[in-house]
Amino acid sequence: MIASDLRVPGKDSAGPPAAHVGFLLIPDFAMLPYVCVIEPLRAANRLSGRTLYRWSHVSIDGGPAAASNGVRIHADYRVGEEAQLDYVFVCAGGNPALFKDPATFAWLRHLSRRGAKIGGVSGGPYVLARANLLSGYRFTIHWEHAPAFAEEYPRLDLRRSLYEVDRDRLTSGGGTAPLDMMHAILAREHGTELAMAVSEWFLQTHVREGAGPQRMPLRERLGIAHAPLLRVIGRMEQAVENPISRDELARVANVSLRHLERLFRQHLGCSLGEHYLSLRLDRARDLVRQSSLSVLEIALACGFTSASHFSRTFRARFGQAPRTERLRETLANRR
Repeated sequence: MIASDLRVPGKDSAGPPAAHVGFLLIPDFAMLPYVCVIEPLRAANRLSGRTLYRWSHVSIDGGPAAASNGVRIHADYRVGEEAQLDYVFVCAGGNPALFKDPATFAWLRHLSRRGAKIGGVSGGPYVLARANLLSGYRFTIHWEHAPAFAEEYPRLDLRRSLYEVDRDRLTSGGGTAPLDMMHAILAREHGTELAMAVSEWFLQTHVREGAGPQRMPLRERLGIAHAPLLRVIGRMEQAVENPISRDELARVANVSLRHLERLFRQHLGCSLGEHYLSLRLDRARDLVRQSSLSVLEIALACGFTSASHFSRTFRARFGQAPRTERLRETLANRR
């Protein structure tokens, strides 16, 4: 039970020194996952009646760091400066695949060698991979970045989970998932009672397990309740690089191909082939925007047999060639 002054009973101001948490704010970082990490730290201090954590902000150049929503946060350090950090969370958003700063990667490796626990939220794990800090670890990343990441780092142990806490690596897919991750971290560091108190303070009535999915179930995402059709769409989403034949998909649904086509028309307003092509092109657009793969590599990764066929199909769907799409995305991220 939590006392009326919002403090956990039996705690006082005595105890070990506060853990120093650093937030490395990559330009255009996502605000919500950052807040979902730092606010539980503040709440843990308040509810425990002790200063368990203190925090500092780090930017690339030492100046204010701008989030994707335009909010700017004052930096206490610049990358490369000496800082005694027990934790560092890399906060990134936008297109983290474009971030390639050797000084930042070297600084993160330095902190890791000194024993700091290294975390990343939303697109932050992309930066950790570039710094070679995820080899041998289980981790996750926001689902939007996952396809490009998997193409670039196929040997790393990427999970499609809400968050992963693997020894001294703490990663989250972003959004509100860091709130669940921080519950697990607080429980590990300071006990379940404090972790539950923090969750209740934020009206978090359900704490999700780390292995939970990042995306809504297909039934909710598409507004479809037809189970055989959902099985087929799920298989299609899993087989973008090597598309499954229409006959095989009909067998997945245990219906005739003609009936399966009727189901697509009835529930999605398009043919089976049109929906499959749409899935592949959407994946391709993500790779164009968030990876450095060539047009041919993206074509093959999305089930097309040639770059020219892929480019024509891409232009017909999105109104511009893949290279033009990539150039515009790059310029937009440099503004």
